[in-house]
Amino acid sequence: MNTLPPRVLLTGFDPFGGEALNPSWEAVRRLEGEILRGHRIVTRQLPTSFGRSLRALRAALASTRPALVICVGQAGGRSRISLERVAINVDDARIADNAGKQPVDRPIVRHGPAAYFTTLPIKAQLSALLAAGLPAEISQSAGTFVCNHVFYGLMHALRESPQIRAGFVHIPFLPEQAVAHAGAASLSLDTVLASLRLLVDTALTTRRDSRLAAGATH
Repeated sequence: MNTLPPRVLLTGFDPFGGEALNPSWEAVRRLEGEILRGHRIVTRQLPTSFGRSLRALRAALASTRPALVICVGQAGGRSRISLERVAINVDDARIADNAGKQPVDRPIVRHGPAAYFTTLPIKAQLSALLAAGLPAEISQSAGTFVCNHVFYGLMHALRESPQIRAGFVHIPFLPEQAVAHAGAASLSLDTVLASLRLLVDTALTTRRDSRLAAGATH
């Protein structure tokens, strides 16, 4: 009897804030169906909306039953692949989401924990990226917009499934976006794709996170 390979779920967002595209989805969708370490990558687009994003995420988790989840979002202004360490239980939006919602100082999960930490091996991932010549960093804040909302919601949804590693990664603008942002930092799509493949590979092959390699920054 044929059995389906275990799955890796990657998510990206639709465009927001007047952008014509979102680099997270532009990158993630190109990895659909790839096989890494015997795992099949499946991808889903999430709406940049506080309420709808978590409904879409929970549906994706239920339908794919992944062994590993990496949610990806845009962080315009950053210059590196940012491996997020912690999600905090607050929505505090500087701008409205795509549904026109702009919550201020509102908990994501009422009476939920103040924060969740990623379960991805981010130090090993950082070392792998830097060793491959890919720009990367560990970030201590995923912000308080929809990216953090999804990161927190992801970890809350998987709080009783410790066997499923999960976390969030921010990526910079693509070069075509940077032109409209006075030459803001950007990374090529090929660089982002190489980084995401290596992040997945490292998560699938690293049982215990490691110390940062000599010279790595965080």
